Amino acid sequence: MKTIVFYKSISGFTEKYANMIAEELNCPVLKIENISTIDLSSYDTIVFGGSLHAVGIIGLEEFKKYLSKISGRIFIFAVGASPAKEGIIEEIWNNNNLDELGKERTKLFFLRGGFNYKKLNFKNKIIMGLLYFKLKYKKDRNDDENGMLKAYKTPVDFTSKENIKEMIDCIRSNK
Repeated sequence: MKTIVFYKSISGFTEKYANMIAEELNCPVLKIENISTIDLSSYDTIVFGGSLHAVGIIGLEEFKKYLSKISGRIFIFAVGASPAKEGIIEEIWNNNNLDELGKERTKLFFLRGGFNYKKLNFKNKIIMGLLYFKLKYKKDRNDDENGMLKAYKTPVDFTSKENIKEMIDCIRSNK
């Protein structure tokens, strides 16, 4: 099984997972910006990961441009700061039009990452700053929202090798 991992990361959590996955599978890992330099037809398993923003996977559109060159299996991992909720896989699948990748050859995983406001670029700091004020002045915040507010001051990191276990097992099982 010849495998390669691509990723797009904003604050490092997706990159961290991409490196963990590549290490476990003993395969190369590259930023999605480098996809054009690779002969994708020589790989039977392609892994792509991107951070979630409003349930959209960043970097996915760039990845999709190369679908015609991919003949093997595709594994997508979407990384978000919040804990997984019921129906998240279906929501991400539908919001990212993953049907065009082919349900029979594509498997999607959600991995909990983390949040570090200081590592965000200017644009994302503005967007997340607006969310901060929305949450700060919201009445009756839930535990996740309170946790998110705390994370603006103290970064949180939920990445772990345990979180990739199901995905690695699935890739290795050749199913």
